[in-house]
Amino acid sequence: MTRLAVVLFNLGGPDGPEAVRPFLFNLFRDPAIIGLPAVLRYPLAAWISRTREKLAKANYAIMGGASPLLPETQAQARALEAELTAKAPDIEARVFIAMRYWKPLAAETAEAVAAFAPDEIVLLPLYPQYSTTTTASSVKDWAAAYEGPGRTRTVCCYPTAQGLAAAHARLIERALEAAGSPRNLRLLFSAHGLPKKVVDAGDPYQAQVEASVRAVLAELGGEFDHQVCYQSRVGPLEWLGPSTDAAIRQAAADGKGALVIPIAFVSDHVETLVELDHEYAAVAREVGCTPYLRVPALGTSPDFIGALAEAALDAAGRDGEGAAPFGPWLCPAQHGKCACRGRA
Repeated sequence: MTRLAVVLFNLGGPDGPEAVRPFLFNLFRDPAIIGLPAVLRYPLAAWISRTREKLAKANYAIMGGASPLLPETQAQARALEAELTAKAPDIEARVFIAMRYWKPLAAETAEAVAAFAPDEIVLLPLYPQYSTTTTASSVKDWAAAYEGPGRTRTVCCYPTAQGLAAAHARLIERALEAAGSPRNLRLLFSAHGLPKKVVDAGDPYQAQVEASVRAVLAELGGEFDHQVCYQSRVGPLEWLGPSTDAAIRQAAADGKGALVIPIAFVSDHVETLVELDHEYAAVAREVGCTPYLRVPALGTSPDFIGALAEAALDAAGRDGEGAAPFGPWLCPAQHGKCACRGRA
């Protein structure tokens, strides 16, 4: 049997209070996040992680003191492995997890994959929309860590994959049904933000987020009042907008409630369970945006897991090596940092 190793990439999160500062340090020392020389970046990362530690610990305390991202990703890995076995019984598929900023880090996972001795390796980011700050950073980290056997292919993105859009659409429909289908709702598709200069330099993330939204709306059918917005801004730079809190305030000013969809998050973690469910819910109460509802992240939704399995098998069947998208998507020419253009 062909041995296939599928490596799921995600950012990771602290597994306890003592891990918060080193997690933040790992995040901010990444040159994809802060593009300074190491001699400047490392002390800056140490300072940021120290100053943000208290607030971050308070946020993780709301979730029991640790990030749920690893358990969520492990559940997705188990579901994906079962789906691959069902779809391709002639392949011995095993799914691994490599986190970018906390355990299991790429070096640890690389050893496990090498011990499996795969014939084929598919790198599958749990970031549906490609960015130099997420997928590109994880792929580079993996390339530096892995020295084992197997031909490697990368699924660089899948923003318009049918299963991804269907999974979001089904969760939105359930949320609307549970709320009694209120007529005064605006759908707010909230994605993690990026500094605008990153996108202006050719990063395709914003275009892919917007493409995901169009695919979900097409899957839903009908007309929906909606807006794309961005959350999690840090630092003084200009970020993509409108911000999610500004979008909530605008919805209230327009006499609308909000149904928030985490369009770029496939697992519930601090950005959804704290930022959306607590911080932005407080904004909604303050400005009278009612009802304020939030759709769950995709998790192990069958359509989503099916899309991941199809993406992995599609990549494994490609000739040669390198990166390619899954689903009907091609970055516009102005996005020169697209992985498929070879200049990420």
